[in-house]
Amino acid sequence: MLILAILGFGILVGALAQFILGRDGGRIDWTIGLVAGLGGSFVGGLLFSLLSRDGLALKPSGLIGSVVGAVIITAIWRWYAAKQQQA
Repeated sequence: MLILAILGFGILVGALAQFILGRDGGRIDWTIGLVAGLGGSFVGGLLFSLLSRDGLALKPSGLIGSVVGAVIITAIWRWYAAKQQQA
């Protein structure tokens, strides 16, 4: 059950990151959403939680860090995809 909750949270955070950056063609790419959400949650959430000295508890700093991390990963993914299309 915990794995499903982690996957669901990752997808939601990834979708939120795509809403923040603007969606390509008016739709959400769920693959990018899952990857960016999970990666952003792990890296950004952990980093923000530790910097704010909240530890690993579920606090607002970790949730904000998750979204910031997902936005960064989504932006990098889109930049790389655009670069590949130009080549």
